[in-house]
Amino acid sequence: MTRRTSALFWVGLVLLSVNLRPAAVSVGPVLEEVRAGLAMSSPEAALLTSLPVLAFAVVGALAPLAARRVGLHRVTLLAMLAVTAGLLARALTDNDELFLVLSFVAVAGAALANVLIPSLVKQHAPDRIGPATALYSTVLAVGLTGALMLTVPLSSALASTGDVEDGWRWGLGSWTVLAALAVLPWLALARHDRSTVSAGHAVRFLAVARTPVGASLAVYFGLQSLQAYAIFGWFAQLWRDAGFSPAEAGLLVGLLTGTTIPLSFVLPRLLVRAKRPATLLLGVAACYPVAYVGLMVDPVSLAPVWAVLTGIGTTTFPLALTLIGLRARTPEGTATLSAFSQSVGYLIAVAGPFVVGSLYAATDGWTVPLCFLLALVAPMAWLSVGLARPAYVEDQLPAARR
Repeated sequence: MTRRTSALFWVGLVLLSVNLRPAAVSVGPVLEEVRAGLAMSSPEAALLTSLPVLAFAVVGALAPLAARRVGLHRVTLLAMLAVTAGLLARALTDNDELFLVLSFVAVAGAALANVLIPSLVKQHAPDRIGPATALYSTVLAVGLTGALMLTVPLSSALASTGDVEDGWRWGLGSWTVLAALAVLPWLALARHDRSTVSAGHAVRFLAVARTPVGASLAVYFGLQSLQAYAIFGWFAQLWRDAGFSPAEAGLLVGLLTGTTIPLSFVLPRLLVRAKRPATLLLGVAACYPVAYVGLMVDPVSLAPVWAVLTGIGTTTFPLALTLIGLRARTPEGTATLSAFSQSVGYLIAVAGPFVVGSLYAATDGWTVPLCFLLALVAPMAWLSVGLARPAYVEDQLPAARR
């Protein structure tokens, strides 16, 4: 790999990573304005909020096949083109159904790229998995936090009247610029694709499902994603119910997500170098029960502490991404392991916001929903101990055992 190609990869990795979440989460802060502006029904709004998880589950599963047929870098380029086109077009449409379709196009592109990143790292930086994963998971966290906190100010600042109600299109459409920038390095990198992987070297999706590494990583990824999506979807309401204003609740969510930024840079590096990786994985997961019990006992006076601890718990996400890179030997194996663990994982994660919301509605309080999340920390911790042991998915495939 030439020095120019290496530089293009690192630039492309950063720009790709920062675009993995804005298409999915930027709608949330202006959802009320989007619904009013497009006369969107409640079922349509519910579908809109579920599209990211569905896209990550369904479209993500197709990523390895697409990479084999089209080329890893070319599919990444197509993914970013889909994000750019979807973001721009949905900000311009006046049709509620077309808005849903275009939102799916945007998040589907992000889903493809999300699955392919570990494989790209394995191909371009096989001896730097920890630093590379630290970099892209940190930038991903920056994009997530920025989209949650900046969409409303951008809507107000760019609107002709200075009103979010009038400017939500500008707030959502502004993320198109960032996505368009990410297209540029992948235009150049797409020319470096090798020929498609031969059938003899392909790592099949269903074959990974039958390996202990694949099954364990999929459930682990699902449980940590379930926690995160429930937190991002409901904790602002939890703090509003505790007596905080909407602005204060938003700041607490911002503190929660902001906590992940520096830790996403540090923890993957530590995991790669750790002599006892299980200790690190368990230590991060242990922040969840402390935070949940604290929120049940005293959600107000120590709210910033519980927000920070919850944020630390959600950094199981970059750790899961690091494990994907560490538990495969080849870029092809990494791509399929990533696709399987993330697609199955996001299907599991769909239950998080739904169950937490249902328990909240049924009990009119947060004790039972928090107990539900608390109980799911135990299997996640148990799985992390097994995943901390060195193993490779290629070694557990049926052909490798013969």
